[in-house]
Amino acid sequence: MANFFDFLLSADFLFYVFGGVAIGSAIALVTRKSPVASLLFMVATLASLAGVYVLFEAHFLAAIQIIVYAGAIMVLFLFVIMLLNLGHDYQKDLKGGAWAIVAFVVAGGLAGVLAQQFKGTEALPIYQNAQGPEVIDALLASQGAVGAIAHPLFSDYVVAFELTGILLLVAIVGALALAKRRV
Repeated sequence: MANFFDFLLSADFLFYVFGGVAIGSAIALVTRKSPVASLLFMVATLASLAGVYVLFEAHFLAAIQIIVYAGAIMVLFLFVIMLLNLGHDYQKDLKGGAWAIVAFVVAGGLAGVLAQQFKGTEALPIYQNAQGPEVIDALLASQGAVGAIAHPLFSDYVVAFELTGILLLVAIVGALALAKRRV
């Protein structure tokens, strides 16, 4: 019984809880008919990802996740939804049994990952080359939290960073173009 309570208080259990909430709210995000409900599920997804960042001791990323994404970008999306003035005559988002197939595939993949983790075998291949906490602590001590994130972001991942910015800009311009047609 003590082992069960130790597991409930462990970071592993919280990781599974945050991961489950993130996956569940992400699925609910794409299956809701109301855009405002989808927006709220997206906030729940982003908040649970911030919880995972806290478990990984990436507190700066968790704060940025909440402030920038769950705060500023969600407010922007809400304004776009309000600007489009969507009516209440919603059609089904997913026709037929497509949602059941997607749910089956996602559940099967999640069950496979959990079975691998609980089997007690070696870690998944993605974690085999991961740097240890000592390397990350040394990097934080030499560059600080902002520098440790900014250096790879603006050197190794600059193309992905810029493409994400362009994608958000195109989405906003497209929403404004759709709203302009209705006015």
